[in-house]
Amino acid sequence: MPHPQALSAVVERGLCTGCGLCQSMAGGEAIDMAVTSFGQMRPQFKRPLDRALEARILEACPGATIEGPETQEVPAHPVYGVMLSHERAWAADEAVRFRAAAGGVMTALGVHLLRSGEVEAILHVRAVPERPFHADAQISRTPEEVIAGAQSRYGPAAPLVHVMRLLDEGARFAVLAKPCDISAIRNLGKRDPRVARQIPYLVTIFCGGIANDSTATKIAAFHGVEREDVKLFRWRGNGWPGPTHIEARDGRVFDLSYEQTYFDKSKPWTYNLPFRCKICPDAVGEAADIAVPDGWMIEEGTRIFREAAGVNLAVVRTTAGARLMADAVKAGALVTAPCSLAELSIMHADHVRRKLGHPARALALWLAGQAHPRTRHFRPWQAMRANGWRHNWATFRGTLRRVRAGANREPLR
Repeated sequence: MPHPQALSAVVERGLCTGCGLCQSMAGGEAIDMAVTSFGQMRPQFKRPLDRALEARILEACPGATIEGPETQEVPAHPVYGVMLSHERAWAADEAVRFRAAAGGVMTALGVHLLRSGEVEAILHVRAVPERPFHADAQISRTPEEVIAGAQSRYGPAAPLVHVMRLLDEGARFAVLAKPCDISAIRNLGKRDPRVARQIPYLVTIFCGGIANDSTATKIAAFHGVEREDVKLFRWRGNGWPGPTHIEARDGRVFDLSYEQTYFDKSKPWTYNLPFRCKICPDAVGEAADIAVPDGWMIEEGTRIFREAAGVNLAVVRTTAGARLMADAVKAGALVTAPCSLAELSIMHADHVRRKLGHPARALALWLAGQAHPRTRHFRPWQAMRANGWRHNWATFRGTLRRVRAGANREPLR
């Protein structure tokens, strides 16, 4: 089967990232983003789309097309992509640093861009008080609004539903979002010249995937709290890594450490990822100007998750990103410290096989006749050589097994 030729196929074949750009382009009267029975944010089609409009949306959709940077200022690392620089970094404002999921770099950059007048708005996501397991797209026009949206949101969200509105308004804004969302903006920019004029900065994370909202429900149920009785659910933050924090409407409070939430196999939940996340060719955000993953502590050659003052890495990919980092440090918004490539590789070793295995996954989908995204500029031959035939074969077989079991199928609703 070729690359998806309809938005419904993107969803049904497990390729949708839930970014919400389709709703932004088509309008809410045609598409509405909502959480489906599968537990992920997906487009709900309210009326048939004009074929020309659907074709334009598919050109931007990161479930149909995902590309790395076409031009490179320095040779790309086989796993982490183009890196003009990489260093530890954290917010100079200790309150922001504490509140954020890591060192608060993404939040601090958003605040700096507004205070400096570089942009009029920041597009990001924030927790939803009335829907504690989910997140909403947020247009922040003040530093206080950006700070209020800090902390990781691993559950369903549609960050890009307001993109076309902001472009139509003529607003100059930055986007702080997941790697697949950043790819969607880059795709859109190849067809809409306003993107280059109005979106000067794209900042992302290293992504572990988008958890099905049943994961949070199971964590709450483990503590005896029913879904409808949860008042607040915080994945991380208020420390680093920060506890997974639950508040029930009756006043009960529960915390789990980072290791208990993500690595304790005795717990009755898993970090349940959709198929699209499992075949992602770019969880490290190669299309962004800056990527800001956790800057994990290292002891005896191993990353550790003991609570500490938050630290990010700042992986700068473009000259625009380098300028933004320099300006933020000069303005006193960020503090930086050295980080070697060897340390980065220890901190984020989990991304090695994910990245190097993407050509084998794509090949398995193609040979199985399954729809798959069009990918470019991710160094497939270099990745396959670096991965080795044993890992390539295991990845290929695993993907085939998943699609034969129907793991790449999702309901539309």
